[in-house]
Amino acid sequence: MAPAPTTRFCLVRHGETDWNIERRLQGQIDIQLNDVGRQQAEQLSRALAHAGHGFAALYVSDLARARQTADAIARHNGLAPIATPDLRERHFGPLQGLTYAEAEVRIPDTYHQFKSRDPAYVPGQGESLACFHRRVKDFLDQVATRHPGQTVLVISHGGVLDIAYRMASGLPLTHQRDFPIPNAALNWISHSNGRWTLERWADESHLEHSRDEV
Repeated sequence: MAPAPTTRFCLVRHGETDWNIERRLQGQIDIQLNDVGRQQAEQLSRALAHAGHGFAALYVSDLARARQTADAIARHNGLAPIATPDLRERHFGPLQGLTYAEAEVRIPDTYHQFKSRDPAYVPGQGESLACFHRRVKDFLDQVATRHPGQTVLVISHGGVLDIAYRMASGLPLTHQRDFPIPNAALNWISHSNGRWTLERWADESHLEHSRDEV
């Protein structure tokens, strides 16, 4: 029996925003890239064009910071971005718009339950970690089925990449994050025979500036 074709994913967190600098929870609030973020998007775009990965498709969150990053890539790589709400950041409910420090003071119970990484906990009208995981996994599984043996590019958010890393590494949702998710870095995972594999993570060699997910 021939081996199942492998689908490779290059996952990228959007470029920097002012709220990243402020350690402010963006969630699904539609924030624009700042000047550094736009510069990162251009550096990323040119690096991908030079590498010639032959991407079959470019999937992107429909939030502005991800779309702006993808638009820069499209200019140099001949790819038409396919925007989808399935790749949005997790909805953090009442935490959205607050810095971590503000949230800890203003809504301490919500903040500490959020930080506990209880998969079932729903912050206000937001999204539980378990539901967020299911949304991201379902989408990436569908893309892998749609592109057998191909390589695809995904532009999304820190939380989405956190889920993808855990899918490919086996790290539980409840485990505190111990790996970086820099803005505009290259992160590679692959899918074959129903299994996810972590290939390479947090490649920032093409960037002058990057900031880790908080």
